[in-house]
Amino acid sequence: MGRSRGRGRLTYYGDDLALVHHLGFGFHADVCAPGIVALLKPVRGGLVLELGCGSGLLTRHLVRAGHRVVATDASPAMLALARETAPEATVQSLVLPDDPLPACDAVVSVGHVLSYLHDEAAIQRALAAAAKALRPGGVLALDLLDLGYGELRREEPNSSRVGDDWAIITRFSLPRPNVFLREITSFLPNEDGTWRRDDERHENVLGETSAVPAFLEEHGVEARVADSFGDEQLPDGLVAIVGRKAKA
Repeated sequence: MGRSRGRGRLTYYGDDLALVHHLGFGFHADVCAPGIVALLKPVRGGLVLELGCGSGLLTRHLVRAGHRVVATDASPAMLALARETAPEATVQSLVLPDDPLPACDAVVSVGHVLSYLHDEAAIQRALAAAAKALRPGGVLALDLLDLGYGELRREEPNSSRVGDDWAIITRFSLPRPNVFLREITSFLPNEDGTWRRDDERHENVLGETSAVPAFLEEHGVEARVADSFGDEQLPDGLVAIVGRKAKA
């Protein structure tokens, strides 16, 4: 299925890959959730905006922690799964970096969602929009891919995983120093016992994440680059951006 165009903009995760991701890749949201929930304590009771909620794997942790959550994504398939996974949240379509963001008390995101945008300028626009959406004292917590992510994986071999009723093969490459490419083939069973194949091509923009705090400061958010949101260990080259908007 590959990437599809929504309102003229590229989106990822069709029906099959969205389901495989939901079934087999929830561990990242699970390990990040405790740290993010702890960071959100100062704004508990406020509105949390989740960017790139996927199938709602982090969303459910936010809801269980007592937050009001608006969970957003660009993939219709992911949104359908998120509505089942976290029915207490408000789940809606949002395509970065151009769709307007609602005013909120926190912006959170895991799965390097902003790194899926098409270039560094688009990532900066999304960061600026997130900073603008935050109310005074609001919390920012998201992850981004650093330039080092690609270098560390330049020679990384192809990978495969198999679940009870799904399988996935991923081929990695670094076509440019700031672009990390995943060519993903997923397999799911049909009702007649045969298997169907779906292909997607995911490009991630890699950036100099050490420059992000200075950029956010220009938009009223004091932020830092961290190795993790809490006690979890993020993969090398994936960093957490954590910050707060100045109080009025």
